[in-house]
Amino acid sequence: MASYISTSSAEEIVEERLISGLLTGSLLQHKKLLEMLKDVDVRHARQRTLLHVGVGHGKTDWVEELLARGADTDVTDDSQQNALCSAEEMVRQFPDDIERSKVLNLVTLVHRRGQVILRRLEASSSRSADHVTPVASPECDIASLKSSSPQVLIVRQLSSSLEELKAEVCALDSGLRCLEEGVKSTLEDMTSVNFGLGGESAVRTPPPDPATARLECVDAMLRRTTIVHGNGIEVMRRLYERLYDGDEYTACIIKFLCGDDRVKVMVDSDSCNIGRMKEKFVRLDGTHWNGSGWRTFCDFKSETVYLGANDCSGDNDTVVCANLAWALSQLSLKLVFDNEGKPYSKGDVEREREWMLSVMRALEDAEEWRKRGEELERSIDLALNMKTLKAKVCWLAAAVPWIIAYYGSTEGRAILQQQVPLFLSLYSNNVMGKLLASAKR
Repeated sequence: MASYISTSSAEEIVEERLISGLLTGSLLQHKKLLEMLKDVDVRHARQRTLLHVGVGHGKTDWVEELLARGADTDVTDDSQQNALCSAEEMVRQFPDDIERSKVLNLVTLVHRRGQVILRRLEASSSRSADHVTPVASPECDIASLKSSSPQVLIVRQLSSSLEELKAEVCALDSGLRCLEEGVKSTLEDMTSVNFGLGGESAVRTPPPDPATARLECVDAMLRRTTIVHGNGIEVMRRLYERLYDGDEYTACIIKFLCGDDRVKVMVDSDSCNIGRMKEKFVRLDGTHWNGSGWRTFCDFKSETVYLGANDCSGDNDTVVCANLAWALSQLSLKLVFDNEGKPYSKGDVEREREWMLSVMRALEDAEEWRKRGEELERSIDLALNMKTLKAKVCWLAAAVPWIIAYYGSTEGRAILQQQVPLFLSLYSNNVMGKLLASAKR
């Protein structure tokens, strides 16, 4: 049975470190802490157990370990969701996430075993008192077994069941890899040779090598860039190359925008702000601002990005690059979804509901982060402080490439996974693929 936290401060530290490790760390680094945990079903924020958290973040290895240690799939949080309901909800939200599907399979398997054991206990208790059931013993009667969590009994059978599930998953992965290789081979054949109606073949021009593709993409972005003040063309080339090379989160933005003739980037390379190019503007939440106080801005009406790129060297180079990623991200979302920077198309009620739900959960996670005395990353904090929910959605989506560009791929992803994990997963599944699929290069 789950219990409320009423242990010593040492145990509370263990629990806090496990929560933090579950969100950001590897299972192997935290197994000793799990050994120190007296109650695997101890409740945390919003009455969630470690199993709830692991399921919510799609951590297959953690979920498997917690179930093996007897975590109860029937414990509900303050929204009355148990681990199975939560796993099903995650798969509905992220249907293409393989890890969340694996988590659902694990939780479903254990939950069903628990129900089977309970039914057997009920059947056994109705028999004659002289009849000894397979799970009964002189020291432990049926009533006491029924009063305990069925997961205690499941642990005895779980190892073999998990191995069976692993074998099934491995077989499925192997099949998918074979299919992927077959499709890739077919596409390569179709790309290299185009068969005409008369049976004659025409050799197509092979795709450019990565270096050439990169050069063409950056050159295309430079053609869409106007240096309004100063001489910053080489600075902009370096910034575009940095976004292209930095991480797939930023690269997909450049790859999409370089093929869209509507893109316009206006640069003041002699100033750190955009005041000389854009004296006044209105943010998405309706508030009015002076351009002299802003380094960058995306104007959806004119489909133009404004950037102040003065002193683009050292740490400031990183700041300018992140600002550029932020504004270009908003423009790419506007152009590909045609919805004022929101990461879903107009009229797509289901997708809008997913994003709004993700933002609300990000708000909850942010509040928990603050309660622990932690400081939110600045771009996330700015997004959550916007005055309208739709503006929060737009700015939070743009915060993803900003953080990646500023902190680098590894550290940036870790920050996002810590502070807005559900939003990051939704961005990965629904934005990046859409941008790459719509790219013309």
